[in-house]
Amino acid sequence: MIIAIDGPTASGKGTIAKALAAHYGLPHLDTGLLYRAVGRQVFLTAGNPDDPDHALAAADFPESLLEDDALRSEETGALASRVSIHPAVRAALLARQQAFARQPGGAVLDGRDIATVIAPEAEAKLFVTASVAARALRRWAEMQKRGENVTREEIEADLAARDERDRTRAAAPLRQADGAALLDTSDLPIDAAIAAAIALVEKQLQA
Repeated sequence: MIIAIDGPTASGKGTIAKALAAHYGLPHLDTGLLYRAVGRQVFLTAGNPDDPDHALAAADFPESLLEDDALRSEETGALASRVSIHPAVRAALLARQQAFARQPGGAVLDGRDIATVIAPEAEAKLFVTASVAARALRRWAEMQKRGENVTREEIEADLAARDERDRTRAAAPLRQADGAALLDTSDLPIDAAIAAAIALVEKQLQA
């Protein structure tokens, strides 16, 4: 069984994906982490994330980079959004993601193009979203806990810019896939969001 979860940054899709993986006993892949690794590799090699050749070279990052705490930073997230617009980068990471999705028993994957490109055959598809204001508040709270000094206004502007890049890029733009259930988490506490996600998955599995 493959569960495909798409949605914008800080919508809660990662937390929901982990919870679904635990609920159904499936392995989980945060595909955004792969793009963050590419962005981080570009930074480490002093490359230009907007240059398709630099970004493609960075797609050959060492596996150990996936353990780098810096992948979770806002700076790396912004770099990931920039490198992910390059079709060659997406093609380079495609096989890795599809192999994970199609392993025996299935998997849960979350990202921007799981149900549209990576695993359109998924038995369950969710599109998890939330307002920019709600997402910025969550990200701001996370960053405050880490001691990072940034305003909610700055985060909102960054999220809006990422959304625009993700929605308008030529390669695998962010959109709700055909047949995907919409889950808006703007006003939902995490436990309620997870419960709603499980209910939506169950409905699709029973259909």
